[in-house]
Amino acid sequence: MPSPKFSWQEAGGGLIGEAEYGASPNQDARPEGVRVDLLVIHFISLPPGRFEGDAIHRLFTNSLDESVHLDLAGLSALRVSSHFLIRRDGRLLQYVPCDQRAWHAGVSRWKGRNRCNDFSIGIELEGCETLPFEEAQYQTLAALIPLLKSRYPIVDVVGHEHIAPGRKIDPGPTFDWARIS
Repeated sequence: MPSPKFSWQEAGGGLIGEAEYGASPNQDARPEGVRVDLLVIHFISLPPGRFEGDAIHRLFTNSLDESVHLDLAGLSALRVSSHFLIRRDGRLLQYVPCDQRAWHAGVSRWKGRNRCNDFSIGIELEGCETLPFEEAQYQTLAALIPLLKSRYPIVDVVGHEHIAPGRKIDPGPTFDWARIS
């Protein structure tokens, strides 16, 4: 499988031209003067451990129907998003322009700075803590990270587990950090 190639949209405010875009209402402006210098890797599957369907899309767009699965109970009240989702087959979806703040990190801290949403870009991998991620996901991630670094002064690429230790475990023990370094 050839590695994907991504490029910036001309006037997109941080949109990737090749990504499938589904605008999330769960975003806002970044604080003035804040530099985006952190990438945060997450995992997500809805329902947990299932990798098909549109539940993640519906969660990020505030249209989740909790009645379709017991494990979705209580999630429709959440107001969360991420800049990107990489599906198991490597497809790249974008929910928030990178120039905007997505609501992916929650209570978080990195290198003495709180509120990581202010200065980070969130990348969700469709997955869970017990199964390895797919080759196609690593290829998409390997193509996306350099593009993000070409526009933003990214210094660190970390997991949600690193910015919210004890609260979050993603991307978890099956994520191969050597694949993106």
